[in-house]
Amino acid sequence: MDLLPPNSELRLSVAQCLRTLAAASTDNTDVTAALRTLHSYLDEGADSRSSSVQRAEFRRAHFTRTLQLLVSNIQADWFHSLTAAQRTELWDGLFLRGPPEQTLLVLMQGIGELRAGTSLNHLVSITERFLHRGRLADLLWSYCLGGAGPSDSPQLRETLLGRIVALPDLTANKLHPNNKPPFLPQQYYPLLATEMLTALERTCQALKDGTDCSLTFVAQTLGKVCIQGHSGLVLAVMAPRLSVCTRSDMVWQRVCWKLLENVPQLCVESVLTGLVQAVAGPEAFGRIVGNLVLTNKKAQFVITHKLLLLQYKYETQVLRIILGYLAADRERRPLLIQVLRSLSQAWANPSAVKHTPLEQQLYVSKALLLSVSLLKDSELQELRSDLLQCMLGGMQSHLDSSVVRIRRMGMVVGECLSSRMNISGTQLKFQYDQDEETRELLSLMTPTTADEAEPLNRVDSPQETSETTPSPQKESSQNKSEPQPSKTDQDSDLDSDDELTPYDMSGDQEISKASPPRYLRDCLEILISSEDPERVELSLRVSEGLVRKNVFTTREISVQMTKVLLHMEDKYSINSFLSLRQATMVALTVTDCIPVTQYLTTEFYSLNYSLRQRLDILEVLALAAQELSKPITEKKDPCMSIAASTDLTPYPGDNPVHWRQEVEKRIQSKTRRLRKGATQPPAKATPNRYAPVAGHFFFPLLRNYDRPQVTFDLLGSDHLVLGRLIHTLGLFMHLAVNAPIAAQMGRALLDFVWAVRYHVDQVVRRGVLFAVCSVFLSVNSQNLLVDLSDQLFETRIWLAGIATGDMAVYFDHRIEAPESSGVPSQLTWHPALPVLAVASNSSTTGGNVDLYLQQGEYVESCHLERPHPPTVLRWHPLKPVLALGWENGEVVLLIHPVGHQTVLPIAHTACITLLEWSGSGSRLVTGDQTGDTWGVSKQDAML
Repeated sequence: MDLLPPNSELRLSVAQCLRTLAAASTDNTDVTAALRTLHSYLDEGADSRSSSVQRAEFRRAHFTRTLQLLVSNIQADWFHSLTAAQRTELWDGLFLRGPPEQTLLVLMQGIGELRAGTSLNHLVSITERFLHRGRLADLLWSYCLGGAGPSDSPQLRETLLGRIVALPDLTANKLHPNNKPPFLPQQYYPLLATEMLTALERTCQALKDGTDCSLTFVAQTLGKVCIQGHSGLVLAVMAPRLSVCTRSDMVWQRVCWKLLENVPQLCVESVLTGLVQAVAGPEAFGRIVGNLVLTNKKAQFVITHKLLLLQYKYETQVLRIILGYLAADRERRPLLIQVLRSLSQAWANPSAVKHTPLEQQLYVSKALLLSVSLLKDSELQELRSDLLQCMLGGMQSHLDSSVVRIRRMGMVVGECLSSRMNISGTQLKFQYDQDEETRELLSLMTPTTADEAEPLNRVDSPQETSETTPSPQKESSQNKSEPQPSKTDQDSDLDSDDELTPYDMSGDQEISKASPPRYLRDCLEILISSEDPERVELSLRVSEGLVRKNVFTTREISVQMTKVLLHMEDKYSINSFLSLRQATMVALTVTDCIPVTQYLTTEFYSLNYSLRQRLDILEVLALAAQELSKPITEKKDPCMSIAASTDLTPYPGDNPVHWRQEVEKRIQSKTRRLRKGATQPPAKATPNRYAPVAGHFFFPLLRNYDRPQVTFDLLGSDHLVLGRLIHTLGLFMHLAVNAPIAAQMGRALLDFVWAVRYHVDQVVRRGVLFAVCSVFLSVNSQNLLVDLSDQLFETRIWLAGIATGDMAVYFDHRIEAPESSGVPSQLTWHPALPVLAVASNSSTTGGNVDLYLQQGEYVESCHLERPHPPTVLRWHPLKPVLALGWENGEVVLLIHPVGHQTVLPIAHTACITLLEWSGSGSRLVTGDQTGDTWGVSKQDAML
């Protein structure tokens, strides 16, 4: 008889074991043998009875099914007949030794399905041991190595992320008051942070050993935990450890940078906000974050704008960390200057002084003083005029205020700014009573040089000790630089050089040996033939300006220079090479539009071009079309502009305003309108440079799309280029609004995208949708009905299919509504918590209100049912309390997750139409259909 293949033998063996376990036999011999056989496929030792191929196949295809069968038979007779030792070794061991991601999913599914009892308690105990044995770290590490196996998919990762992050919520929703301490957020999330640190440590060691790793899953886990409001618990554990590890280990720094780069954009703000509060100082923050603020626009907005100007709840240490981080690196210092300009404008704004809270004004003042204290002398000279204007305008606004603290704040900030700028050797001095607030503002002008405090339980390396010990020497050098009293020994005074002040060379710049080209032809010659990296970089940096200044020369060599730039490679690793090359090609296209456009559109379908070059062509054409579509503005006389610029502060009498205009302006400023209509005339149509040449951008790209080549198959495997091409054509169509050729372009674009409207790639289908919308927005309705009437009916049917097909990808989870719920009539999210309230009506049971969690899980304890339909739902602004209004006039408060219901003593007899909480949530206003309004106060006592 022929031997079976290993996979077939494994499949038969596992099937036999599962049939034995599912037969509910009371004979322990067969059950024990089946469990031991399943265990043999998880043994990794040398004495294992199974081969590595069989073990891998069992983990991939049979392990989840095995655990699900064990959970479904947890109440079988053979399970209870096992001894405690056999149950721990054979039954529990399968959960604790297999792939952790499959185990966690099966455990959470079982906890959610089982009823309260010994079976549920047993699964909960296994989950506890799963957490304490470090299986979460094994799970994260498996994804760091490139996925959890062949069965890995985005849907599995999203489900797994939801179970990991929401484990405390899921267990609390099921166990209620019997929840275990390890599942509480105060214990679970620090444990999760420790497991993530363990995975990062393994990643660092693997990188040092030459093994590639991925941090995408760990970054997604960190981001999802932080965005759900647990950043404080997680980063309080991770930040000190990351700060210590990145002090002397560059691999740790790169791992931290890559971790934050892979955090989803939706979660960047939550991660950075928690991290900046958890680190000890700007140096630690810089080592962990790196230059993320330069590469991530969301991170730049959070660091430079939101945490400084919009939010003001943080301590002064947070401001020190943010501004010190921006000032610590030469590449980030331009952002510090940008932040300083924004802060100075906000501090000097008279409207902000009058209407913003006092705490926010104090917060902005602290940030302004810290920013000024971090400026270098050269930067201070550059910003002197802006700071002087800020100081004068801001002091005037603050001193005019009737609030004493605001006036005192303006005095202190004015003194600090004048002393820092040292205008004409004089400084402003005010008389005011010093308190804790003023002393803190004055202390901000003295930057702290001490390193951040590290955890006491760490072991300092020799390098770290050598870095921290020279602080007494720095103090001694500072004391030596101060004027010392004259010594009696003249010889020693002459021989000593302690009083010599060292020359500051921090602002010096290396003088370039080569000079930038002044003529466009010289620039082209250098780009073609020069082998000097410095000259090539200088030519790239000045080429855009030369192209825009020398129009006639550009038109002579535009096509040749475009060809050189298109084929140019970054052989010398020039900073911003791609952006410089792209800007020059856009300038060439805008300056000499038709020849350059014809060349680029022809080369797009030519041979021997890479996909990156074809995408570059589309990007250049799109940027050039956007620039050409801007309205043509009249050029002002340079003599008039120069004369106007010389009068910085014109005399008010030189530009008199009619008294009627002044009165009207005052009336408008003092009038408060509940609803304001259009006060400005509609925008006038103005000509642009794109409309006459729109056809040169558009039609050549539709010429050869159906001709496959050896290296370029647009309708075949090159989905990315096809999607980008359709997006670009849609952009050309959108920019050609009101152009005479718009109707012809729209007809051609619809014919083109109609063939690929059901493409397998989602990017292509979205491009088609964008192109169709551009046609409908750019072509006027009359031309649509006359010229495109045949395509309108088919497009309508296709759009209806899109609404039920592709649009479904935007919905992640389906609500698990109970069978008793009726037709949904209202739904509302809690403003701060991931809880959804849904009201439904049923002809048989009346009205129902149910609560669901973020993943769509149904909260059984929070079900409310009445014979009347609900009319109004309103969440408490801070607490998980839902106010419900019913058709019979009843008002009920429902508390999540315990499900307590409180009927308010309000004498309404008609349908409730109004429920509104106060800003702090201490009062609730109710109103009914008859116009009766009641105000209920002191709701905290009821909650």
